[in-house]
Amino acid sequence: MHVTVDQDRCCSSGQCVLTVPEVFDQSEEDGLVRLLQDRPPLALLPRLRTAAALCPGGAITVTADPPPATAPARATPAQAGA
Repeated sequence: MHVTVDQDRCCSSGQCVLTVPEVFDQSEEDGLVRLLQDRPPLALLPRLRTAAALCPGGAITVTADPPPATAPARATPAQAGA
């Protein structure tokens, strides 16, 4: 999974920090979101989705990684007619 934040959309509400402090922090200077981890553990996905939904500025994007590609099945010699 991948997390991104758009600081131009952040309105400093702090909901993300309260919901997932392992991933988000706020700047002391301007209160804007700071991303601590852009690839957090999958176990945090439910809380990250909640943080994205709670963000009034819509500044948080959580993207699931695509499933790993699987190699096509190979025919065994018996299946190939050998």
